[in-house]
Amino acid sequence: MLWYKSWLETRWRFLIGMAIVVCSAAGLVLTEPQVMNLIPLARTTDVGGALGREIRKSMELALEYRGYIWSQWFGKNALQMTTLFAVLLGTGGMLSQPSGGAVLFTLSMPASRRRLLGVRAAAGLGEFLALAFVPSLLIPLLSPAIGETYHVGGALIHSACLFAGGAVFFSLASLLSTIFFDLWRPLLITLLIAVVLALCSQIFGWLEPYSVFRLMSGETYFRTGALPWLGLLASAAASAGMLYAAAVNIDRRDF
Repeated sequence: MLWYKSWLETRWRFLIGMAIVVCSAAGLVLTEPQVMNLIPLARTTDVGGALGREIRKSMELALEYRGYIWSQWFGKNALQMTTLFAVLLGTGGMLSQPSGGAVLFTLSMPASRRRLLGVRAAAGLGEFLALAFVPSLLIPLLSPAIGETYHVGGALIHSACLFAGGAVFFSLASLLSTIFFDLWRPLLITLLIAVVLALCSQIFGWLEPYSVFRLMSGETYFRTGALPWLGLLASAAASAGMLYAAAVNIDRRDF
C-alpha cells in the first residue's frame, strides 16, 4: 500500500523524465556522424574568450567517440537532466499533500512516520536509479548502429557517479519538503542551490575538484580510469544525513 501510494505520487514525473532522457541519449548517439561532419566547419570559426576555449575543448574531445559521449552526455545533457529530475522526484511527501485530509489519511495508516518517509524516499531513489542507468546503457546498445563501440562497464560506472551525486539533490529536496508545506519552495530552493554550486565551481577554480557536478560527470574516471571513491562516499554520507534529518523533522511535526 505504501509503495503503491509513493508510485502514484511520482509516476508521471518518473515516466516523463524517463522518456525525455532516453530520447536524448538515443538522439545523441545517432546524430554523432552529423556532428563529426560539422567539426571541420567549427574549426574555421574564430571565437575568442572563454566561449572559444570551451568550443575548442569540446571539439578536441569529440574527435574520439568516448570523448564525445563523455563531453556531450555525461558532462552535459545527462548531468543537467538527472539533476532536474532528482529534484522533481525528491520534492513532495506528507506535508505537500493537496489537502489536510490527505495528510490525516496518510498518518492514519498502520506505519510509523519514519516508515512512511523511508518508503517514499526508497521509491523515489529507485526511480532515480532507473533514470541514471537505463538511458546511459542505451549508448553501448545503439553505438554499433553508427559503427562505434562503447563499453558497458564505462556506462555503468558513469551512471553510478550520476546516481550518487544526484541523490544529494534528491535528499535535499526531500529534506526541504519536510520543512515547507508546498511543492514549489523545496523545488525552487534546491534548483537554486544547484545553480549556485555550479557557478561557484566555475568562478572559483580551486573549488572545481570538490564539485558534486564533477563527481556526477565521472570526470576523474574518464581522465584517469580511477573511481572517485572519496566523492562517492561523501555523497552517500551527505544524502543519508539529509534523509535522517528529514525523518527527524517528520517525527517532530505536530499535525
